[in-house]
Amino acid sequence: MLKPLRFLAVLLIGASFSSYGQASNYPNGSTVANFEVTDTDGNTHDLYEITASGKYVYFDFFFDTCPPCQATSQYFNDLYDKYGCNAGDLYCITINNGTDSDAEVVAYEEEYGGDSHHAPAVSADGGGGDVTAAFGVGAFPTYCLVGPDNIMVANDIWPISSAADLEAAFPSGFNPTEMACSFAGVEESTIDVLSVYPNPANTELNIQFNSAVAGTAQVEIFNVVGERVDAFTINTVNGSNNSTLDVTNYSNGQFFAHITMDDQVSTIRFDVLR
Repeated sequence: MLKPLRFLAVLLIGASFSSYGQASNYPNGSTVANFEVTDTDGNTHDLYEITASGKYVYFDFFFDTCPPCQATSQYFNDLYDKYGCNAGDLYCITINNGTDSDAEVVAYEEEYGGDSHHAPAVSADGGGGDVTAAFGVGAFPTYCLVGPDNIMVANDIWPISSAADLEAAFPSGFNPTEMACSFAGVEESTIDVLSVYPNPANTELNIQFNSAVAGTAQVEIFNVVGERVDAFTINTVNGSNNSTLDVTNYSNGQFFAHITMDDQVSTIRFDVLR
């Protein structure tokens, strides 16, 4: 009986979808507090670690029986897919309002998430409710965008009828690179690269990623024309891993770190600038 009652509350609030900032605790221009959540695949996401790598972070706040959430979820995933599945300049994350379990969120994504790769989704089990409360979200869906300086750029992006409406909220000067969710023809994997920092790098680059198992990961560095410029291995642990890359001999420009383990691959972009 809880879900119908929740939906009624959202309908009453939703009559003024576009009349006020839905992430009401963070007006545009305010600083967003840090948080850490765990998605339905068991991967952790720390806001300040993500933004420290120079990324803008796009949020989709939802619950599973919300019709406008269901109708627009596919467009958020289209955005995630278009810009490299969090490996590029834009980081997308879907946050539940705290009423749905991992299993319910997975089922929601399967039914309404569309044909694109799906952004990481956080349920009540992973801390979605706390983030929703911290942002002051009272209407669903709420889409909002936070900059790499942790400043709220747009706290109420509505209406949404395509990924283009989400892109329209990009601030002047932010032109993320379109990139596929694969590299050199290898599909994205369960190895999850969380962040690289500082980005751009000068002498050293820190790579943080999650691995589902302990073992040995092969790291390859490619430039923008696909030439391999470096390669090395990392002994991984089950969970969060960190590796430091010496970039003193790299030329200025854009590169891709390509991490392979047990035929599973993840890629993230970084820049070198001196």
